[in-house]
Amino acid sequence: MQIDIRTDSVKPIRQTFANIARRLGADKPATRYQEAMYDLQPEASFQYRPLWQPEYELYDKRRTAVVMADWYALKDPRQFYYGTYVNTRARQQESMEKNLEFLEARNLLAGLPEALRDTLATTVVTLRHVEWAANMNNAYVTAYGYGSAITEATMFHTMDRLALAQYLTRIGLLVGGKPAVARAKAAWLDDPAWQPLRHAVEDLLVVQDWFESFVAQNLVLDGLVYPLFYHKLDAQLACDHGPAYSLATDFMRVWHAETTRWVDAVVKTAAQESGANAALVARQAYGWLDRFGPALQPVAERLFGPDADDVLAAVTAPLASRLAGLGLVRAEAPAQAQTEAQTGAPA
Repeated sequence: MQIDIRTDSVKPIRQTFANIARRLGADKPATRYQEAMYDLQPEASFQYRPLWQPEYELYDKRRTAVVMADWYALKDPRQFYYGTYVNTRARQQESMEKNLEFLEARNLLAGLPEALRDTLATTVVTLRHVEWAANMNNAYVTAYGYGSAITEATMFHTMDRLALAQYLTRIGLLVGGKPAVARAKAAWLDDPAWQPLRHAVEDLLVVQDWFESFVAQNLVLDGLVYPLFYHKLDAQLACDHGPAYSLATDFMRVWHAETTRWVDAVVKTAAQESGANAALVARQAYGWLDRFGPALQPVAERLFGPDADDVLAAVTAPLASRLAGLGLVRAEAPAQAQTEAQTGAPA
């Protein structure tokens, strides 16, 4: 008796879901990211308006002044959906855990000079409160933003900020135990050096336009804080105290470099949509830059002493160049514009 085993193939009628096929074409397979991102935003049958804001629908494009023809243009270049996001962060968490275990086993942070440990507790560890505010701001964008292209990415970002706050807490525990964490909280609440930034951060928490919250938090404030605390400070401490601080904050540097690609892609796409968008986002970005830069001055002076002005300038200049590269141009001051119009030359 002879048995022939034959194989056959079944050609699918279409390669993906109907909503994806309408965007990409019926014969083009979609990536997992595209299937997990496109057209998930509810658009009909909301049944009721928010009782606290009856002028809006439950999901409403008017919650930001930015206008997009297609909100799904704000794609994530990392193409994060749940699976890729979790796998990426799991690998990074494993590396960070090894770093923290290494530091703890050898008392590398606890063995730093007492004055430096106190400074770290009242500066770097205090950033845990800034990260918690970032968590809330990105949760707000997730709740009120429009289009799952942006809101699913900000949900991942929301959880990242919680993790960063927890890592900073653990660094505080390695620096000086629970008293160090308590000093960090006291510094955030009462230290005069932190009050300008705290004031600015708390003002940001009540911004109503979700896209402005995105720009102010993820582009401007992070664009100042991360280079200042995790690059400039790292370079200074490495010269005098070795790589302990570098190991403790390695995740922050890697994470910020990765998320910068996404933030820049979102802002650039929105700015390129129209001149009105570009002008609006530029006003938001430069307005918050002018607010956050001076607010960081007292903390920078504590960390860098007489070099604080130069360090802040070295952080602010690349951010200003980054904004310009995204198509955001600072509006001329009225007096300057009038002078140029009268003289024909820059003021």
